[in-house]
Amino acid sequence: MFAMLFFVRIPLIILLLISSFTAYSARTSAQEMTIPNFWDKHERFQKPDLTSLVRLKFITTTDFPPFNFIDRKKRLAGFHIDLARAICEELNVLQRCQIQALPWEELLPAVEKGEAEAIIAGFAVTDQTRKKLNFTRPYMQIPGRFVVKKDSGLSAPAYNAIFKKLTGVVKGSSHKAYFDEVFSNRKSMEFNTREAALSALQSDEVSAVFTDALSASFWLQSEASGECCIFLDGAFLSSEFFGNGMAIAVSKERDELENALNFALYQINANGKFAELYLRYFPLGLF
Repeated sequence: MFAMLFFVRIPLIILLLISSFTAYSARTSAQEMTIPNFWDKHERFQKPDLTSLVRLKFITTTDFPPFNFIDRKKRLAGFHIDLARAICEELNVLQRCQIQALPWEELLPAVEKGEAEAIIAGFAVTDQTRKKLNFTRPYMQIPGRFVVKKDSGLSAPAYNAIFKKLTGVVKGSSHKAYFDEVFSNRKSMEFNTREAALSALQSDEVSAVFTDALSASFWLQSEASGECCIFLDGAFLSSEFFGNGMAIAVSKERDELENALNFALYQINANGKFAELYLRYFPLGLF
């Protein structure tokens, strides 16, 4: 069984938040918005010839919001769905483009049997998965971020800000392990859940929480936060602790398709379409 990129799936209650998001959320005004860019502007990809391509079928799941989920109108929706459509448009194959949701355990067999061309669902890019699949360049990563109260008086860099402060981390999480490695001389307090750590932040039991930016961004925009808090400092990335990023998976025998998808992803980044999708689904930003 291949693992998801993330150590926890996002609670389905987040779906209630997604429908109210706008690209320019008022809550982003107090913080700098950074659009991630995983491409070298000097790199060039050759435009593929896909005239012989009969079909480009992406498969995904329905339980990984905001990346892929069923919306209130019972339609497959999410960042991955819109990204797949943008790829098909960039490759001029919209008429041959399909997107279907399957149970997680059926994704790999579907590609191996030729029932689909690509998986866009958050498959972890590891040595194990590379034995079965080829992967495009990463198009997204989920960094670690510090969350602090608005009135904390703390400012970047985080390493200095949390000196002699307590930082909440989730017991056994990759973020706990990263904190221990990078901030080894700073103090932390373990909690069984992210919610417990964030609650401790609100009650001033800890001065900061270090967790994944995706979950934190949704919490910051939820009623549960009471608009108490903000991100401190920028994003912390680590392939060792947080994985190699999100990429599209294809069959080992489809090098030409991998190259075509890389071309499309590069173009989408260059022409601003990726930024548009990023702001639509992550209005508070992850970086």
